[in-house]
Amino acid sequence: MKRILVPCDFSETAVEAFKFAASIAEKGGGTVHLLHVVELPVLYDSAAVLSFEQAYMTDRKKEVEKAMAKLKEKYAKDLPITIKSHVEYGGTVHVIRRMILETKADLVVLGTHGAKGLKEFTVGSNTEKIVRSSPVPVISMKKGIKSVKSIVMPTAPDFDQEKLTMEVKDMQSFFGATLHVLYVNTPARFRTDGQIKAGMKDFAKRFMLKNYTLNIYNDITEEEGIKNFSREVKADIIAMRTHGRRGIAHLASGSIAEDVVNHIDCAIWTYVVK
Repeated sequence: MKRILVPCDFSETAVEAFKFAASIAEKGGGTVHLLHVVELPVLYDSAAVLSFEQAYMTDRKKEVEKAMAKLKEKYAKDLPITIKSHVEYGGTVHVIRRMILETKADLVVLGTHGAKGLKEFTVGSNTEKIVRSSPVPVISMKKGIKSVKSIVMPTAPDFDQEKLTMEVKDMQSFFGATLHVLYVNTPARFRTDGQIKAGMKDFAKRFMLKNYTLNIYNDITEEEGIKNFSREVKADIIAMRTHGRRGIAHLASGSIAEDVVNHIDCAIWTYVVK
């Protein structure tokens, strides 16, 4: 976690994301790339209108740069870290994807308000779209994080999560946290405790887990089980994989990771598994 991209709209959750990213950079000797995206109004083929657009872009950039300077002065003035500011123009999600590549970021930290109701099924939040397509891990957060002591990692039925598990182990080691490996047993996908425990023990042995607990939690749905268990252990971060579904496939079957991002207050670390 040496290069951290923080999309910022100066909302309360975005400020908390910046503060958390700065603490990560301080701990790991990293760099924070603070990004603000200016959504452009519709352009028309008129010299007068184009002149207005240019003036708007110039004025807006000055406002954003001033706000970024205040943010850094207030929350990172005395931190021994590098903070680079970026003001970009265009569609928010598209620009964030591009900046992940340009800054060679290995982590994205962003504040989110989630999405509810009809919007969730038609448009979704920008966070959800980034979670589905980011080539690097994303931490989505709705409130501030002072420290990371407890990480919950829900497991898949086959426990075949090598790339994801190695990424989570790196994060656990970085923070020095306890890892709670979780299997949610549901009526729709029921397995006996004996079957699950055997799989979980093999999983822990295979990946040489340390400072961990193995947990079976019964609930109506996986999403509810993840939320309820995480509250019980007072998780700071839930680490999940997402398949990056889009279109009809996403609407039909959805993604548990994206549902959790939208509906739980705990910070969510997500990683796209192809």
